Order: sequence, then C-alpha cells, then structure tokens
Amino acid sequence: MALLNKEAFDDDFIWGVSTAAYQIEGAHNKDGKGPSIWDVFVQKKKRILQGQHGNIACDFYHRYPEDLELMQSLNIYNHRFSIAWSRIFPEGNGQINQQGVDFYNKLIDRSLELGIKSWITLYHWDMPYALDRKGGWTNRDVKEWFGEYVATCVKHFGDRVKDWIVLNEPTVFCAAGYFFGIHAPGKKGLDTFLAAAHHTALAQAHGARIIKSLQTDSNVGTTFSCSHVQPFSSKEKDIRAAKKADLLLNRLFIEPLLGLGYPTDGIKVLNGIEKYMQQNDEQDLRFNMDFIGLQNYTREIIKHSYFVPYLRAEIVSAKKRAVETTSMNWEVYPESVYHILKKFSTYPNIPPLIITENGAAFPDDMVNGQINDLKRKQYLQDAIQQVLRAKQEGVNVKGYFVWTFLDNFEWAEGYIPRFGLVYVDFPTQQRIVKASGHWYAGFLKPAL
Repeated sequence: MALLNKEAFDDDFIWGVSTAAYQIEGAHNKDGKGPSIWDVFVQKKKRILQGQHGNIACDFYHRYPEDLELMQSLNIYNHRFSIAWSRIFPEGNGQINQQGVDFYNKLIDRSLELGIKSWITLYHWDMPYALDRKGGWTNRDVKEWFGEYVATCVKHFGDRVKDWIVLNEPTVFCAAGYFFGIHAPGKKGLDTFLAAAHHTALAQAHGARIIKSLQTDSNVGTTFSCSHVQPFSSKEKDIRAAKKADLLLNRLFIEPLLGLGYPTDGIKVLNGIEKYMQQNDEQDLRFNMDFIGLQNYTREIIKHSYFVPYLRAEIVSAKKRAVETTSMNWEVYPESVYHILKKFSTYPNIPPLIITENGAAFPDDMVNGQINDLKRKQYLQDAIQQVLRAKQEGVNVKGYFVWTFLDNFEWAEGYIPRFGLVYVDFPTQQRIVKASGHWYAGFLKPAL
C-alpha cells in the first residue's frame, strides 16, 4: 500500500477534530449555566462507570485558550464543538444567559485569531433538565423549544460561524436515552422511544430551516451514527436479522430527512410512530442539507435471536468472535468507514458526505512522559486510507474529523476509554500530545 499523504486528497478537503460540550467543558454550574439531563443523570447510582461525572471533565471552559493554541500547533484548523443548550437557556427557553453567550463568543473569537474554523453542533445530547421535566424529546413542543435555541445561536454567533451541525447521532440518544435508559435522561419503553424519535426528526429539519432562513450563506448539516452491518452467516434468518439491525442503526433518521419516509416496512412495531404524526409532518421531516455527517467506529455482526423482542436479532460481540477490540469492546475494523461511505452515497440526491467522527479508544501508558499509542495511530492511518479508497471510487466525501482532540468523559463509560490525540491527566489537567497526535500534525502539515 502506498504511503498515505494529505496530497492524495483535494486541496479543499476538510481536516479537523471533534469535541462535545458536556464531555470536555466542565464548569457544570458556573456563570449562570442551568443543569442539563447529563448533569442530573450522572448523580444516579450505578449509571456511570465508577460513579464518574463531567462536572470538571477537561476543564475546557477555563482552559480553552491554551487548548486552542495546542490545536493550532498540531496544524488542526477545523474544530467541531457543541454548544451547551443550558448555558444559553438555563431553563431551556425564555431568558437568555448572557454569560453563556459570552463564553462561546470568546471561544469563537480566539479560534478565529488562531485561524481555526468553528463547526458548531447545536445538540450533542445535553438537553436542559428544565425541558426534560416537561417530557424532553417525548413532548412535541420540543420542536419549538429547539427552534428558539437554534435561532438564538445563529443570531449571536452567525456573524463569524457559517458551518452548522443540527444534531449529533439522533439514533443513539433516542435509543440509549429513551428506550434502553442507559444514557440521559434514563427513560425506557417503545412508546417513549417512538415519540422521542419522531420529535427529534421533526426538530432536525426544523432547526436546519431556521438556520437557512437567518443565514442564507450557511453550510448546514446533521450527523448520523453508522455501523457497517453484516449477517453472522448466509442463513436467511441471519440475513433478515441483519437487515433489521441496519434499518435501526443506519436508516431510521436519514430516510425521512431525504423525503423517503420512515423505513417501517422491515420492523412492524415502528409503524407505531404513526400515532405521533400530524398533518404535514411527512413534509416537515424533509430538508435538503448542504452535507451529511457520518460517524463510524466499527462494524456489527448480526444473527437471528428468538429472545430479542421486536427485532429477533442480536449483535454477536467482538469478544465472542475473538477479534481485536478497542477499550469500548468494539471490533478494530477501519474498513467499516469505507463501507458506510459507499452505502450512504447510493441514496438519490444525497448531499456531500463528511466523516464528522472517527477514532479509536485504546489504553494509554505513559513512559518517560510520552505516550506511544501505536494502535490508535495505525487505526487512524488505516481509516483515512479507507476514506481515500471511497473517494477514489467516486464517493463525494469532503472531510474527515478525528474523535477526539482531548481524552474526555465518555458518557456511561466515564473516563476509562481514551479517544484523544492529546492525553489528559485528569487529576492535574496536564495535556500530553500522544504519538497519534504528533502523526496527525505531521500528516496535516502544509506542503512546502
């Protein structure tokens, strides 16, 4: 295989890193910020590994000037980050918290001074708790609550920010937060999930329309979590099971956005979403995004199971298959990003694609003050090679963002999984660039 280099991509190909507010900011109750659903969820016993929380996290709220300078030193000039909704609206809507607005203004301004472009994710899972008390995503009014928040962000930051991502991984936050209850807000049940999913899909298009109405030259997209899905065997029942898993993991939100409607044909219980639909909803679910963000980490092998309700399908774990895994117990399979790009490129009228998250968590050992994370470095090289492969085969892929810049709070898994290009010693908040970070810096270094 030829040596990987940035010049194999277009000059305008976008390279960056992604982060998220709750996972790095800390300052959970500072300067007028209201509690989010994650601020509350982490207080519940046995919800998070080792009882950890994001109250301080990477303390990015206070350390962003140095962190941005570090980012620039690594030749990273595109930073996808999210805004904490409850910093702007402590009660979810109504009264704006000016101190929250001031923080993001300073973050954006300092980024601009350093030549770093801000890509803002408007919702990365941290809904204001005040809105959760009203039903959160299960309440149809969330569309308007979210719309007010989106409009406020565009009005305050849109003079300097043109690149917007409406939602981060709706399948994950709806399933984990409203069906399985393993993520905030910890709710469970099929009806809860279906209501949350429909209102989220409505808000996805509604938020995009608001951005475009306020900023016609904006670049608007949204992101989807995606996994390459394969059947465990060539048996018909395993193939059917894999198709159902693919529907839930990869198709549920992209297809209504593209005007194809919900893909309910393969899973009968999804027809229950119809009871939450009102007149004009099918049209309101549609929006022509400027780009689609895809977030991929692994593949899933699926087999038939009589014991799994609704789906009759289950994941065959990487451990059972005796394959190499990450700290998340995900299979190390960088080729998955190629298959996902190829899959989504087949949709009619699909806009340009951007890999808005990709990376790997491995244990990091510090030796003589250095972290030689060869597995992560190799994973990133292999994944980027797969992006190039898809691009060379005609896929309209325009960018790649590493997850993530700093080791951070990884939701229910706490601080054990480390995805960062930069190591964070959480007790001291010391930053150490890993070998993977140095490699990425070298890869991104402008050609002479």
